[in-house]
Amino acid sequence: MKRDIYIGLGSNMGFKRRNIETAIDNIEKIPGVDLVKKSSLYETDPWGKTDQDKFLNQVIMIETALGADELLDYLLEIEIKMGRQRLEKWGPRVIDLDILLYGNQVIQTDRLRVPHPHMRERLFVLIPLQEIGTDLRFPEDGITIEEVLSRVLARDGNTDIRKI
Repeated sequence: MKRDIYIGLGSNMGFKRRNIETAIDNIEKIPGVDLVKKSSLYETDPWGKTDQDKFLNQVIMIETALGADELLDYLLEIEIKMGRQRLEKWGPRVIDLDILLYGNQVIQTDRLRVPHPHMRERLFVLIPLQEIGTDLRFPEDGITIEEVLSRVLARDGNTDIRKI
């Protein structure tokens, strides 16, 4: 059974736009994966570790019958092939690929947490996610993407994200 899966992409090293385009091309080559939608690109300030270059971020929606762990393996392989090195938490990266939502499932394993544990705090995820998933509801509590985004914007404002 195919599911709608949302993936967050980010890059703040090298040719950022090309890095994201290359990652999407590689995701489209995964057997059994169909790209359905992609958001606009957004330039954002770094989150967590702030002494680094700005990021380009995007969210895509794919359809696949792949299991979550199998999809994660493919995404990690793409990151490695593109030169991703995990040297420090929230550090600079050529590419970052995160499974944000996997259908309506809640997944808690040693390897994977879905919905992504920090996505409700991050405008660079919420704004592009809402752009392509206006009717989304979070599987843990049924709250809409619009409600979550409104709360974060009311709290933090919209100063650290710019649509490209």
